[in-house]
Amino acid sequence: MPKTLIVDLHIPAEQYLRHYQGSVKQVICTSRDGRKVQFPTGVLQRFVTHDGISGSFRLEIDDNNKLVSISRIR
Repeated sequence: MPKTLIVDLHIPAEQYLRHYQGSVKQVICTSRDGRKVQFPTGVLQRFVTHDGISGSFRLEIDDNNKLVSISRIR
């Protein structure tokens, strides 16, 4: 059964550009419950706007702590 983590992200466009260009491959952040979370930058590509990435996201992870899905919640 997947576990759910909620993270709040604000990555300005110029900072996300480093992710997009491949010089940064992982996002490292803290979930709302205080856990450190790391996941591949590429999963955020569909959420990028002209301003970058901003919002709250639900991450579903499996028993091996691998990302199963990500969705924007606001």
